[in-house]
Amino acid sequence: MEMLELRAESLADTTAIAGSLAALSRPGDLIVLSGEMGAGKTAFAKGFGAALGVTEPITSPTFTLVHTYDIDDGSGNGAKSLHHADLYRLDRTAEIADLALEELAEYQGIVLVEWGDVADALFGDHLVVHLEPDAPSDTSRLIEISASGARWASRWSRLVEVCEAYTC
Repeated sequence: MEMLELRAESLADTTAIAGSLAALSRPGDLIVLSGEMGAGKTAFAKGFGAALGVTEPITSPTFTLVHTYDIDDGSGNGAKSLHHADLYRLDRTAEIADLALEELAEYQGIVLVEWGDVADALFGDHLVVHLEPDAPSDTSRLIEISASGARWASRWSRLVEVCEAYTC
């Protein structure tokens, strides 16, 4: 499994990394966002959505479980919607399966899953973006990106290239 280790010195850097990933994302992609509370998962999702052309405010779907946003057709990737899920409040695997996240991705969508690492084994091909605070700054983050399955294999070298400025 390939892994990319990045350092975001600021919220702007986190947003830029998220935007670079969004630019390479395609319909059917499922991206797991992992990290502790306050690690920057929702901030990453906001930057990701903004890069796709989502114009409405992106908020954490902790209580609604999934938010769906229309993507401006100008993104160039063919995706019609961004589905932003949060598994934090779910206790059982069956509850996660009921959300049908992979099916949401199949219909011209991209799915971001906060706290998705708890259900990593349930997902087929997907990308994992792990965020963690990096002292001394409150906005500095270490970001590890890894691919599970072959879906990102053809895009991996391009992802490494566009994130080169942030490589550890």
